[in-house]
Amino acid sequence: MFEILTTDQMYEADRRTIDGGISGEILMENAGRMVCAEIVRHWSPRSVSVLCGPGNNGGDGFVIARLLRDEGWPVRLGLLGDIENLAGDAALHAKRWGGATERLSPALVIGADLIVDCVFGAGLARDITGDVAELITATNESMAAVVSVDVPSGVDGNTGAIMGCAIHADLTVTFCRAKPGHYLLPGRQMCGELVIRDIGIPDQVVSDMRPTCWRNDPVLWRAGIQWPGLEGHKYHRGHLLAFGGVTMTGATRLVARAARRSGVGLLTIVSDASVLPVYAADAPGNMTASISGLEALLNDCRHNAFVVGSGYGVGDDTRSLVLQLLHLCRATVLDADALTSFAEDPSTLCFAVQGPTVLTPHEGEFSRLFPDIAGDKLARARAAAKRSGAAVLIKGADTVIAAPDGRAAISSVDAPWLATAGSGDVLAGIIAGLMTQGMEMFDAACMGVWLHGRAGSDIGPGLIAEDIPDHLPSILRELWLASRK
Repeated sequence: MFEILTTDQMYEADRRTIDGGISGEILMENAGRMVCAEIVRHWSPRSVSVLCGPGNNGGDGFVIARLLRDEGWPVRLGLLGDIENLAGDAALHAKRWGGATERLSPALVIGADLIVDCVFGAGLARDITGDVAELITATNESMAAVVSVDVPSGVDGNTGAIMGCAIHADLTVTFCRAKPGHYLLPGRQMCGELVIRDIGIPDQVVSDMRPTCWRNDPVLWRAGIQWPGLEGHKYHRGHLLAFGGVTMTGATRLVARAARRSGVGLLTIVSDASVLPVYAADAPGNMTASISGLEALLNDCRHNAFVVGSGYGVGDDTRSLVLQLLHLCRATVLDADALTSFAEDPSTLCFAVQGPTVLTPHEGEFSRLFPDIAGDKLARARAAAKRSGAAVLIKGADTVIAAPDGRAAISSVDAPWLATAGSGDVLAGIIAGLMTQGMEMFDAACMGVWLHGRAGSDIGPGLIAEDIPDHLPSILRELWLASRK
């Protein structure tokens, strides 16, 4: 269940399933049962308030209330609007509830040990204000546990944006597939634990819709990993040129260590002759070369990949170098200073991208390079990838990776420890190392983000950037062993 569907795609999946013979009534009953099962799994019986909206999300709430009541749980149910105004499957399940229906208000929160949020679903189109906003505030300020159905009310399912205010859930139960808002900030923070449950929508229905967005998971890219064969040697695994600056040498040293740990065959750090001893002394496996011999280095086609930008410096020299590298159409990763150097002329950079290229900006670098691209993070990454012809990842706790053809992936790893100096340099090195070995640029970007996040999650508190490369072998071994089964 790693595909991600927009709200419109989810509505379409419902429609196709109903057309295929599974009624909306059954889908709603199944949804309520799945939520009820999760509630029973997480909590012992306690007083429950079910908050229902006027649409299908509220219909799920009537099913949940009925099932919990039948299990002996004390249940109160509040409805936004009049029960007579409910339509379709929601009206049918409201009738089956048959119990008292109160007006939706903050009074429902008082005395509740568990609150089930079924007010608004993922397709909320306007900001929440007035009485419902007061109810959400009361819910968030209560001591009760909170379960949200589909998405926490107030979260835009497509973008993760907060529509005025939003429920802060402990558990969110959604159905069939997740939506972008489950993983994009700030919506992701409102979901608590996210559980995706099957309610009878066939996998073939999802497949037929040809999703183009996924949760970043090994299922997405593991077939593209270039594992070495028994007959292979270091030259088969590629030779990466990493361009290093004169003052911030630590950045490129981190790039180099990460690239080598990711499996690159050979690596040469190219920099001014005055600092080559610093790079050479960092690790015995680092080769070095003077930037004065750049033409000869680039004429050697065995140097099949480049990474530049980490600590390299901003300015004309960096711009000239990047354009020279891109002209060769070899695998290239551009990070940090290599991106900022084009802030005043981004069209030149986009025009120069011809070969497999990955851009790795954080939000500030992205806004400088693509100041006219607006919208949510997923939309912005896709627009930048289409414009530039490169794979673009926008870094952050909800890193988004996008390809020029519209494919996209969203990171779901929780690793706040990665917010430390040098972490981004390591990520650039991992991606460059994977591309050097022949991995397709979108797959390499996705795998690099996943490895980086997984390492951050595994290492945890106390992490420094230097720790990440040295943790990669254990994760790569796990992936390799899984590939042999």
